[in-house]
Amino acid sequence: MSTTDLTLWGAGTSRTIRAHWAMHELGLSYSVKPIGPRTGETKTAEYTKLNPRQKIPLLQDGDFCIGESAAIVAYVSRMYSTPECSLIPDATRDYAAWLEWCFFIVAELDSTSLYVMRRHRADALGHIYGVAPEVVAQAGEYFRQQLRHVEVALADGRTFLMGQQFTSADILLATCLDWAVAYGVDICDNAQPYLERIKGRGAYRRAVEANVPTGPIAPATAKI
Repeated sequence: MSTTDLTLWGAGTSRTIRAHWAMHELGLSYSVKPIGPRTGETKTAEYTKLNPRQKIPLLQDGDFCIGESAAIVAYVSRMYSTPECSLIPDATRDYAAWLEWCFFIVAELDSTSLYVMRRHRADALGHIYGVAPEVVAQAGEYFRQQLRHVEVALADGRTFLMGQQFTSADILLATCLDWAVAYGVDICDNAQPYLERIKGRGAYRRAVEANVPTGPIAPATAKI
């Protein structure tokens, strides 16, 4: 399998790390264009031609481009998973449950909760969208309410969201949990050891380094 045509645009955010992480879990070689958000780099003619939304991350796979971190993770999981290393369940109903987790995490934990906090925190994007402490507090409480579904799922002793298989849903959840902790949002008792376990993966540690890259990223050969 040749992956020499993979180029990932974007670095330095809680969403760009998702794409880096999935690439390392799958042991892919890829080049990096380490542009950041709100730096003007996403508004260049070159980048706008690739991604009219002018957002990061963006993955180029040959002549194909795809944006949105969750979509990138799902794409590489489907395109480059192998029997030895797969980030998507095989069975039809397990696949449906995986989709449910992915949509839940992106919709309820990320965009409805954490990004609302980011938009209205004084130390984040409040200078653009308006500082609103009450909105931030309500969004944090909503996050905690929705996290009860994760707590119930992890209470049955499973290692990952899908049982004993690490999937891209774990990538999405762990990045949200890490983001919540950074914002001072309490996470449930089951989520804390889960997050520590996930962040101990070699691919995660390499993704953290790659999320502020200086050049091409070598294949991730060590798997945990």
